[in-house]
Amino acid sequence: MIGQTQYFRDTWAEIDLDALYQNVKTIRDGLPQETNLFAAVKANAYGHGDFQIAKEALKAGAHGLVVALLDEALALRQKGIKAPILVLGLIRPTDAVIAARHHISVPVFQVQWLKEASQAMEGGEPPLKIHVKCDTGMGRIGLKHEEELKEIEQFIQNTAGFEFEGIFTHFSTADQASEEYYQKQLAVFKKFVSVLETVPKYVHAANSAGALCHDDSLFNAVRVGIALYGLCTSQERPTFNKGKQIFSLHTRIVHVKKIQPGECIGYGAAYQAEKEEWIATIPVGYADGWLRKLEGQSVIADGQRADIVGRICMDQTMVRLPHFIPIGTKVTLIGGQETGDFITVEEIAEKLETINYEVTCTINFRVPRIYKRGGQQVEVENKLFLGL
Repeated sequence: MIGQTQYFRDTWAEIDLDALYQNVKTIRDGLPQETNLFAAVKANAYGHGDFQIAKEALKAGAHGLVVALLDEALALRQKGIKAPILVLGLIRPTDAVIAARHHISVPVFQVQWLKEASQAMEGGEPPLKIHVKCDTGMGRIGLKHEEELKEIEQFIQNTAGFEFEGIFTHFSTADQASEEYYQKQLAVFKKFVSVLETVPKYVHAANSAGALCHDDSLFNAVRVGIALYGLCTSQERPTFNKGKQIFSLHTRIVHVKKIQPGECIGYGAAYQAEKEEWIATIPVGYADGWLRKLEGQSVIADGQRADIVGRICMDQTMVRLPHFIPIGTKVTLIGGQETGDFITVEEIAEKLETINYEVTCTINFRVPRIYKRGGQQVEVENKLFLGL
């Protein structure tokens, strides 16, 4: 039977669960015992696979999870995750009853939202768990004035159906060398906390950079994302970067040909050979998230670097080989091979002129994820087959 644990193409991503476990454990062991670690698994765990990452992170010591959307939280609940889950993005007040029924915490920063949510609650469900979001300088969502916070706290205290579970903010510069703006945000957040009549169960501000370096931002919970995946947390402060990259991307050569001087490769005849060359075709393209801007980026074929030539197509890419390499040979686009050469996510991000987060998030559902432990495959997720 065809199912999501099978795949039928020679392009795949590998996720090293041993490295993930160690990354989480290292971060957890470095925190005060009373500080709860919430693992960020939003955006399909930054492209790594939300359910599999959530399971392993919780096993390694994470207390709970954070996601961006109510849909993401519900998907984890449907798969059996029972740990605390906080949605970071605003949900519709009419959906409050759904969050309450599934014990999902949500952010609030408007009294009007609470009023509308209260009207939508049907009664009989568990109380809706509220985390008040404070905008201390990020400029996205959140309340900005102490009077707003007091009004929200008062409303929650006087209205049935709500539980004031947390208060939080998000730093915009915690990964930068200069601490001036970070310290301003921290001071504003501490002021918000100080005006509360009752401090809630969770007080959290630190992201990966905060959790790894800013002890003054730990409070009793942290939200760790990029560091879980062993990706560079800060270019300006390399001491933040302590983990092992858990994501790699591979494919196989499906065609090899020798071309002569003057022959062209790809759309627009953008590449023309200057001498006799071996060209390989690999079945990965921009529809998989291997973007056109990666033209000229090198990959690893048979343990050696080989450059992408011509324009990357929707489903295929051409590579100039150092010598003849047979069909079926494994090609690594991100990660390493036995030779020791290694392509980091950061190398790909630099070529794309973006950040590492975007690289793993961009490798999309067409690419199956192979989960490994002890070097052996333990699970496959192929989202093309969901529902079949």
